Amino acid sequence: MRSHVRAVVIGGGVVGCSVLYHLAKAGWIDVMLIERSELTSGSSWHAAGGFHTLNGDPNVAKLQAYTVSLYEELEELSGQSCGLHLTGGVMMADSPERMDFLRLVHAKGRYLGMETELITPSEAKAMFPLMDESNFVGALWDPVEGHLDPSGTTHAYAKAAQKLGAEIVLRNRVIELTQEPDGTWNVITEQGTVKADHVVNAGGLWAREVGRMVGLELPLLAMEHMYLLTDEMPEVLEFNARTGRELVGVIDFKGEIYTRQERSGILLGTYEKACKPWSPIDTPWDFGHELLAPDLDRIAPSLEVGFRHFPEMENAGIKQVINGPFTFAPDGNPLVGPVPGLTNYWTACAVMAGFSQGGGVGLALSNWMVHGDPGADIWGMDVSRYGEWATLRYTNAKVRENYSRRFSISFPNEELPAARPQQTTPLYDVMTRDNHAVMGDSWGLETPLWFAPTADEAHDVLSFHRSNDFKHIGNEVRAVRERVGVTEIANFAKYRVAGPGAEAWLSCLMTNTMPKLGRIVLTPMLNEFGKLIGDFTIAKVADEDFMVWGSSAAQRYHMRWFNKHLPAGSPIRIHRYDLTLVGLSIAGARARDLLTKLTDDDVSNAAFRFMDFRQMDVGGAPCMVNRVTYTGDLGYEIWMEPAYQQAVYRAIKAAGQEFGIADFGMRALLSMRLEKNFPTWFRELRPIYGPYEAGMDRFIKLAKNDFIGREAAAKEHADGPKLMRTSFLVDALDADVMGDEPVWAKVGDTDYGTVEQPHGYGAPRFDADGTEIAKPEGGTLRDGDWRVVGWITSGGYAHSIGSSMAQGYIPAALASNGDAGMFEIEILGIRRPARIALEAPFDPMGEKMRS
Repeated sequence: MRSHVRAVVIGGGVVGCSVLYHLAKAGWIDVMLIERSELTSGSSWHAAGGFHTLNGDPNVAKLQAYTVSLYEELEELSGQSCGLHLTGGVMMADSPERMDFLRLVHAKGRYLGMETELITPSEAKAMFPLMDESNFVGALWDPVEGHLDPSGTTHAYAKAAQKLGAEIVLRNRVIELTQEPDGTWNVITEQGTVKADHVVNAGGLWAREVGRMVGLELPLLAMEHMYLLTDEMPEVLEFNARTGRELVGVIDFKGEIYTRQERSGILLGTYEKACKPWSPIDTPWDFGHELLAPDLDRIAPSLEVGFRHFPEMENAGIKQVINGPFTFAPDGNPLVGPVPGLTNYWTACAVMAGFSQGGGVGLALSNWMVHGDPGADIWGMDVSRYGEWATLRYTNAKVRENYSRRFSISFPNEELPAARPQQTTPLYDVMTRDNHAVMGDSWGLETPLWFAPTADEAHDVLSFHRSNDFKHIGNEVRAVRERVGVTEIANFAKYRVAGPGAEAWLSCLMTNTMPKLGRIVLTPMLNEFGKLIGDFTIAKVADEDFMVWGSSAAQRYHMRWFNKHLPAGSPIRIHRYDLTLVGLSIAGARARDLLTKLTDDDVSNAAFRFMDFRQMDVGGAPCMVNRVTYTGDLGYEIWMEPAYQQAVYRAIKAAGQEFGIADFGMRALLSMRLEKNFPTWFRELRPIYGPYEAGMDRFIKLAKNDFIGREAAAKEHADGPKLMRTSFLVDALDADVMGDEPVWAKVGDTDYGTVEQPHGYGAPRFDADGTEIAKPEGGTLRDGDWRVVGWITSGGYAHSIGSSMAQGYIPAALASNGDAGMFEIEILGIRRPARIALEAPFDPMGEKMRS
């Protein structure tokens, strides 16, 4: 065992071995994997071994597609078979709502280059004749699904890494981690100490314990997961003999089950509602190649549905029941990346779908460690997406909820209840009890979404179509546009950056010039590659003293970036307020009249201009006030300590009565920002887009100084963006866009660039007689033909202009085409006419917010 290496990977499951392989492939051959027992001794060895590319997050789906495409390369390099069975798979819908969900998935696959296909239940039965197709209304075929040998695949990663020079040490538990002042790690094991520049926690079932070695409580929990293997089934043998193929994999949403062929029988697994955590407080180190006791009673409700849907399986004998633990994060996605507040401590854990995601996790993490960037937008997997509020009990409740819903469809207006409320402001009871607010979870914080007229109506009716909140959101929007509204804005990130050199340091991080005293600027922040990693409002409070506002969900993500770029020994101090500073926003035609009644300061347009910042008393409470609002109307953001929030809110409501004040929620705010063509973080603004692609030109000051990402931004400006953020007016029916829908254009054979190329790695589809179903012939697109040219990032209904709207990205060459009949957006499987909004539909010249 070497005494010093560049990186130590802790954990010998499929994820740890993937990370080791990708590090070595990237050139870090001086790396070591340390495993407490044998390879696959945690969850990998008893996994069902299924893989697929579909994921709710399209960026994660891309990494899953990479994982699947990697297996042939791994086999060739390692000489180890992965036992690959590329059968394809079908998702079965038993109701119109689930069919709508499959239409969304299929549409998303269009711009990801996936070759999915909506098919009938009879077509699905031809590929899996054990089903009774009368139970279903439709299905989605995905050729890039299948299963493999978990042990063989893990060893293929390991052997490939060793061939590249990496070292693997088995039967050697890591017992302690300490860090030297220079940042190097002492990895103390049963066989001695290894010094490492970097440590990767790929501990799987023991990732929580490896995190606790450095004072970290990772938000993950192991759940018991059961699947059963049947005896040999005549129906399976008959299908194999007749067609020469395996049965495809099947997901049955109603039954919460998945199935595939295993030898001459069937493997059937469940994600049952009555799920059970395993070892919720800590994980015993002596647990290894062993299984948990089966509990068929717990999964009986799923099996009953499964036997109705797949009748032949009810009579099949059960050969074995596998019950083993797998780790999950609260949202079911992995925890990947550098841990905020720690130096060179990386995570690659909570990867419950290791054989779908393990390759992508290894690739992204190795890119991050070697090159300083994951090389893809992996926000959905970033360990920094959780805050301090994700405690052990919170995590345990959310993981159980997520597990029990793994095969449940998620609606765009659905707010999940587990572990809530976790964080609240002083207005929570007022909003819910007195104002009948329907609350949403915003980075662990309860935030008003919309307001119902009565307590009985204060709930969402879940739907892919316009729902019961529609008219109430419309009323809230009209109240703001015509009179004045008030909303809570505690769910912003708030920072204070102060100390000698603060202005110069911020100017090196941000693309815009820093504001003058008492003024505000809006500014993006870029990474070294010129991609968007932040969007901030910055006010200058005093010399070398700035207030900074940003996205709440990115607080730890941004603090990690700030600290990374803060010089050692710097006198600059960054204070993250979190909920020690809360806020309210008033907006609308009468907002200034309202503020005048609340303060003794002169807030006339001449004295308190658009984009001014001032400290003043509001409603008798000391506050900070920004003259800016995300509604795009005249308005103000008012910030105060939590102790004053109720008093300020009551004063606003009392003074606003004569102006017809109304409460409005987050959904109304998002509707109004669409009317102004304002982008939003994590939808339009993400690390895959450049600032000029995102239409942030006016905030990029290339001449001001050498800020991070300036060179790449200058190149994008000189070359011209390839994509362009675009706003659409959509002729929708009773459903608006939700995000990730494809944009179609009538472009013919003109080359406007390719959105995504198919990965070209898929199984053919066959009919009941085993004959391959031919794909439609391709060929050159002719003028007048339609094709997918882009994707939607967000959308909804713009109530004050009476139109459905959307934002998305399309080739820049098409983005100035405002012709009717040029574009369509696919909503729930129906392509609806759309037209580019070349200017903001509401107040295009910005006169209202400036006057």
